Amino acid sequence: METIQLVLDTNLLKATDLAARRHKVNRSALIREALREHLKQLRVRELEERDRKGYQARPPRVEEYRRWEEIAAWPED
Repeated sequence: METIQLVLDTNLLKATDLAARRHKVNRSALIREALREHLKQLRVRELEERDRKGYQARPPRVEEYRRWEEIAAWPED
């Protein structure tokens, strides 16, 4: 692990310390986990944006889904 310096405003530092105590971890562990979660969310957003742009560039055609709708349809009694 590497050591870094981090500047937080007073309110954020107090909230961080309170959350760390509540979860029984140290400040560094809490910040590491929060950063991991945030980076995961950023990656999901990037993938969603990539998909959105792909569908905008090439919207799906109705014909592409017709076969799947037939397969997924409830059988008649």
